Amino acid sequence: MSESIVAVSRRFFQQIVLPLLNREFPEVAHQAAFGVFGLGSEAYGRDDLLSRDHHWGLRIDALMPEPVYCAHADRLRCTLPLLLPSQFEGNSLREGHVAGAGLAPESLPAFLRRSIGLTRPPTTDVEWLRIPEEDIVHIINGEVWHDPDGEFTRIRTLFQGYYPDPVWKRRIAHWCRYYSGMGVYALRRAILRNNELYAVTAFGKAIRWGVQLAFLLDRTYFPYDKWLLAAFAGLPRLAEPLGPVVAEAVRLSTSWERKLELLDRMSEVLDDALVADGLIQPHPPLVGSRTSGYRLLEHAYGELIQGLPADLRTVVPTWDQIPLEEFHSGYVAGLELTRWDELLCLSPR
Repeated sequence: MSESIVAVSRRFFQQIVLPLLNREFPEVAHQAAFGVFGLGSEAYGRDDLLSRDHHWGLRIDALMPEPVYCAHADRLRCTLPLLLPSQFEGNSLREGHVAGAGLAPESLPAFLRRSIGLTRPPTTDVEWLRIPEEDIVHIINGEVWHDPDGEFTRIRTLFQGYYPDPVWKRRIAHWCRYYSGMGVYALRRAILRNNELYAVTAFGKAIRWGVQLAFLLDRTYFPYDKWLLAAFAGLPRLAEPLGPVVAEAVRLSTSWERKLELLDRMSEVLDDALVADGLIQPHPPLVGSRTSGYRLLEHAYGELIQGLPADLRTVVPTWDQIPLEEFHSGYVAGLELTRWDELLCLSPR
């Protein structure tokens, strides 16, 4: 594959954009953070040839304090297109979810709001639990090339330090419950009732939640579903024992009974990790039942929940991308339908 568009965008910023900003918009240059981060496969380092059918091209994300954004964003969007080349090293300037071709100015609070649902970093365990985990990746991914104020870098550093321990344990408990109670148990019942629709949905949820538990136990934020399998291979501890299990389980040729056996094996690997990490106490071997399946990780769920601070026990972690979808709905509402169809790669017959 050719060089990453992030590397080309970095050179474009350093050679063309930053000197221009220093001359025309010094207040922006001295207070904004610039780089490629947030939405998009290129920001996550997973772009490939398939990524180029929409929102592709030179990209510079710019985050600034709200007063600076209010004072300069409109002029930036109007002036920069007149001063910037239309291409750099054969790549066109792109416009993405935030207006601005080549350079997309946004206030830092607005970026945080659409990513984590807050306009500032979380300060309590409950606020941490209200953040969809897969959207934390949008804060810490990509590259920051220029951040003289340092505020965005400080926020990235906070999130890179991972969850506070009570938040981490509450999230693990949540996925143990969902994986076991709404995955393994549900699949067992679906098989017994010959309900293939239920089996498909239960298995899909279970394998996803099991993989996400592996991320949590390896203290690594999981991405959204599209990149979950690719990132899973890089886990430092649990990718090796669980990789073959997942690979066989997701094959269409694997029978439902075998899929369930593999989920039970995943349960045991995850349970062993919970014990090894001191998250739950060692326990004698447990067995499931013919009708309810092997709900092993709900044993861990019970122990974890009971060991949490009282104020966190009934706080359910957010696990839908609600802030991002709110933002995306507003983005789509502002597009011409023909432009939206273009981004969907839809064309008239």
